[in-house]
Amino acid sequence: MIGTFWALVPAIVAIALALLTKEVYSSLFIGIIIGAIFYAIDTAAGFPGFFNHLFNDGMISQLSDSWNVGIIIFLVVLGVMVAMMNKAGGSAAFGDWAKKHIKSKAGAQVATIFLGILIFIDDYFNCLTVGSVMKPVTTKYGVSKEKLAYIIDATAAPVCIIAPISSWAAAVSGFASEGENGILLFCKAIPFNFYAILTLAMLFILVFMNFEYGTMEKFETAFEASKVTSDFEDESGGNGKVIDLVLPIAALIVLCVTGIIYTGGFFTKTTLGDDGAIFANETYLNFIEAFAGANASFGLVIGSFAALIITIIFYIFRRVISFKSIMQSIPDGFKAMVPAILILTLAWTLKAMTDSLGAKDYVAGIVEGSASGFKMFLPAIIFVIAVGLAFATGTSWGTFGILIPICIAIFAPGNPLRIISISACMAGAVCGDHCSPISDTTIMASAGAQCDHVNHVSTQLPYALSVAAISFLTYIISGFTQRLGLVASGIISWTFGFSALFSFLIFMKKRSLRKQK
Repeated sequence: MIGTFWALVPAIVAIALALLTKEVYSSLFIGIIIGAIFYAIDTAAGFPGFFNHLFNDGMISQLSDSWNVGIIIFLVVLGVMVAMMNKAGGSAAFGDWAKKHIKSKAGAQVATIFLGILIFIDDYFNCLTVGSVMKPVTTKYGVSKEKLAYIIDATAAPVCIIAPISSWAAAVSGFASEGENGILLFCKAIPFNFYAILTLAMLFILVFMNFEYGTMEKFETAFEASKVTSDFEDESGGNGKVIDLVLPIAALIVLCVTGIIYTGGFFTKTTLGDDGAIFANETYLNFIEAFAGANASFGLVIGSFAALIITIIFYIFRRVISFKSIMQSIPDGFKAMVPAILILTLAWTLKAMTDSLGAKDYVAGIVEGSASGFKMFLPAIIFVIAVGLAFATGTSWGTFGILIPICIAIFAPGNPLRIISISACMAGAVCGDHCSPISDTTIMASAGAQCDHVNHVSTQLPYALSVAAISFLTYIISGFTQRLGLVASGIISWTFGFSALFSFLIFMKKRSLRKQK
């Protein structure tokens, strides 16, 4: 079973059960058990090997991984900060400000989209920050939790994958090195990342055309009909001002970015020159170099803890919340993040099962075997395979690590297909990550919007698949037009992509209006 299609079965079963039963915890655990059974059968380990692989190699190993522990700590600290901001009245004050400046449902959605675009440093940070800041505003103007979760998810990974200064750019540059500058190759691939850019375009078009389709339409209609009131004043102490929300969020953003570049060596002198040189030059890394070598998980922990301490001191100085209430926010914030932490733990364990079964090697073999005979179709093929791999494993970065080195090996530097295929890999990985119920980004988008996870997956799936289909066709166009050069190919491809997206949405709106009549 190792290194064959069976390696993908545990993830496929978990995803299918989650979508069918609407219950994610048991679905993930069943997938994990299937993976452990397959591994025990293939290695003839028996019952002792099954339990050892399930718990020791799986769950315990994932929970003791330093990267994963860092993400969990960051989640807890952010939950504590959100609880403190609510108790201090910062959310209520921001709601009063929003009443004067945001006048409509469309305005609330556009503000959420822009905030999501502005926080391009890291997808985890994006998901939870945007949700905590914008949920009161979107609730007031009749935006459902499901729509908020979609906006958060659609401005997290898609924004990070086209931002040269982000944790995603740093990850990709590690897999895609052209000479010594992987960031350069990443930047060249940005214009051909059709899925990410079309997803952002779709967000704005849906807002201004004022319609939804698929499962999202049902949730939006039901939410508006229920006339849910604003939760701006929940748990408010009454003394809060906008600064009580803005300053903690601003401190979180600045300090998390600082923490990330700190882990990359931005503030540490690096010795340049030959090993053993007596007069070696010492200098500081620039911002991009530090980002490329950073440990985003550790950086987020440092930054979030620093922001938490500053927020506590600020609130005590302002006397908007008692010290006792601040301490009570710690368990409250932790409890709010328990569902997300549990799902993340199970998703990481399921990924460990598929990795141990050789899912990556199986997919890599498929790509290498199909590359030689379909050169012009390769970007589209890479896109589809990346979607499938990221969907089944719930990870974009793992997909990058498998497919990008293959793309670099197939095409020599200077070949336009090299850039387009790497873009297709990144776009497909983001798309699969976007669709997958076991993706950590999808889980955090649900947590940020305080939305039922399965509802979030089922409502955003039609939107993500629509853009994926258009992106697939656009990669076919770019594969055949690359002979004209990257600029000409880009112009032709984008003309087709935007035209197809706009035409599709016009068709869906007319269909929706006919349905309403």
